Amino acid sequence: MDLNTIRAVAHPATREQLPVWTAGDAWLAGGTWLFSEPQVHLNRLIDLTDLKWPALTIGESGLSIAATCTVAQLDALSCPPEWIASPLINQCCRAFLASFKIWKTATVGGNICMSLPAGPMISLTSALDGVCTIWPAGGGERRTPVADFVTGDQRNLLAPGDLLRQVDIPLASLKRRSAFRQISLTPVGRSAALLIGSVTSDGGLKLTVTAATARPVQFVFAGIPLAEELREAILQRIPDGLYHTDVHGKPMWRKAMTMRLAEEIRGELQARP
Repeated sequence: MDLNTIRAVAHPATREQLPVWTAGDAWLAGGTWLFSEPQVHLNRLIDLTDLKWPALTIGESGLSIAATCTVAQLDALSCPPEWIASPLINQCCRAFLASFKIWKTATVGGNICMSLPAGPMISLTSALDGVCTIWPAGGGERRTPVADFVTGDQRNLLAPGDLLRQVDIPLASLKRRSAFRQISLTPVGRSAALLIGSVTSDGGLKLTVTAATARPVQFVFAGIPLAEELREAILQRIPDGLYHTDVHGKPMWRKAMTMRLAEEIRGELQARP
């Protein structure tokens, strides 16, 4: 869709060249949502592509994902064999309600910053203990876990002019045994519940609930819990009002699916050595 209120497009090549943020500005990375509907409140786009951030960097401490990394680039990543949690990357990429053409343009950072409950990059990075690096509009930087970054349906910790720079995934998280469950109302529909569980280094269970809830909810158990213990924890930690509702699923159905998928994950990780 043409954005006919845009009067200027800035192309900064460094952070120092980022223009002063004003009302009517928007960051442009992939633009798959930005150009999907009218944006009559905007008059300037700040194109991030000329910053040329490396899409993916594998280092001694783990994986760094630039906010401008596309879904296609992430899906194509060749991971070290010891990263036994790496199948989650492909599974979450395929949880997108999008075609392969969108994959080539849509960005990881854009999906996280949209902060939709069904955002699969939120599911992936929060489950793997991802940490956001944010460039505040006033300078400097701050870091916050992805699980805390998203605060609700299309709500997050970014203030006007703040920019998500990257998400860092720690090496230890990539080496955990994991289990993935996702369900939609239709075969190719938006995720109504997406849960990821993993076994921590000390034998505990870490469970991340997304899509069913307005924001990510995480559970950490010292060991693999009994079925009733897991159920009670979910009932206590996720109030009915936190379950998301839209045409892709009503809250009570999402709650039932959360219970079902959580138990499937618990059983799978308990059974596997």
